[in-house]
Amino acid sequence: MSKEYYYEAKDFKLIQGDSFKILKGIEPKSIDMIFADPPYFLSSDGISCSGGKMVSVNKGDWDKSLSIKEKHNFNRKWIKLCYQLLKDNGTIWISGTMHNIYSIGMALEEEGFKIINNITWKKLNPPPNISCRFFVHSTETILWAKKDIKNAKHKFNYSLMRELNGGKQMKDVWESSLTKPSEKKCGKHPTQKPMEILEKIILASTDEGDLILDPFNGSGTTGIVANKLNRKYIGIEKEKEYLDLTIRRKEAEK
Repeated sequence: MSKEYYYEAKDFKLIQGDSFKILKGIEPKSIDMIFADPPYFLSSDGISCSGGKMVSVNKGDWDKSLSIKEKHNFNRKWIKLCYQLLKDNGTIWISGTMHNIYSIGMALEEEGFKIINNITWKKLNPPPNISCRFFVHSTETILWAKKDIKNAKHKFNYSLMRELNGGKQMKDVWESSLTKPSEKKCGKHPTQKPMEILEKIILASTDEGDLILDPFNGSGTTGIVANKLNRKYIGIEKEKEYLDLTIRRKEAEK
């Protein structure tokens, strides 16, 4: 893989470009864990609610609506590349909503993965439904999967998760508020995830020193949390403005 990173600090690397091209240049079976929050393809000129105001759902060209076939082909393509990069005992986490998660689940199985858990993130403060024509969207799904190969034993820090849950087994429903304003002080990304969610994911499935990859870096939450927990990180992002936002967040953490 090219060493010309957009940004490089200790155990923290950012690459600008098309994930499909860049993923092909990463050493096979070199990644311990992947977290991905791929495009939901929701930018269809609709409206939503943010801060009590009516806003457009359009996020950018990267999120423009696709046909069902186009969307599924997109998901199969990047998931196949991720399979090649993961160590045999590595795992992948993918976040999504009803708009793309069913395609993601099918694509995972088609490309040789076995789903371990279906995590439901219950949002404690979801935006209201301004159309009043359906229930409030208050959850997102995070699929956790491993390679479906014989004798591949994935990493799960069970005892730590139980400890963090007050001595009880942690369930697959995680409650959390939306991303805190304090996590957006350096700038905003339309699909930014709370650090609290990434902390659980990373602590559950990696150890210190492990290498984590995010093929859709966004605002860099995965990397910020990975470094905070003494993991190594590689983030891939096409949009310069989000790479610059990630760098501001990284520098602010110092």
